[in-house]
Amino acid sequence: MSTQANGKVKAGGTPEPELIARARAGDHTAFAALYTAHSDTVYRYLYNRTRDRNLAEDLTQDVFVRALSRLETFSAPRSSGFAGWLSTIARNIHLDYVKSARVRLESLVDDVEEATYNHDRSAEMSAMRELDIAEATHTIAAAMRDLTPYQRQCVELRFFEELTVPETAARLGKGIGAVKTLQFRAMGIMRQTLKGAAA
Repeated sequence: MSTQANGKVKAGGTPEPELIARARAGDHTAFAALYTAHSDTVYRYLYNRTRDRNLAEDLTQDVFVRALSRLETFSAPRSSGFAGWLSTIARNIHLDYVKSARVRLESLVDDVEEATYNHDRSAEMSAMRELDIAEATHTIAAAMRDLTPYQRQCVELRFFEELTVPETAARLGKGIGAVKTLQFRAMGIMRQTLKGAAA
């Protein structure tokens, strides 16, 4: 790369305006020459802002991809020339990256906060369920204290062990009618006890 007296870059002896014109016409060799002439400057600009070599290299590639896709929008003469145009693209690419990084960070924070909230809600709901179960168990145990031993055993078999009436009758050594009577009376007693507790 060499520089003419008027400041225009020459790559391989070809003036920059000619390289730009050829690149616009689809000459990939001409665009490669422009890349060679300016990539170090663009890289340094981006590295100074990111302090990350790999990121600066990636963003430099993005700058030249965007420059190639928008080469028709470059209009000479410009006070800062092609280098200035690339600097504007590099600045915009960097700003886009910073904005997207901020959005990613905000999204990550939101996700963490939501996960924490959901975890807290889940733990809270679980604790409430356990408390409800404990209270219900205590209430039922209190209500069952007024039952006779046969009534209590009947309720335990029917509702805790979920046995059928015939299975309960077999376990208690009683007839099906007797089990139904035990259950009916036990439920009546418990209902009255619970009503009294609620009053």
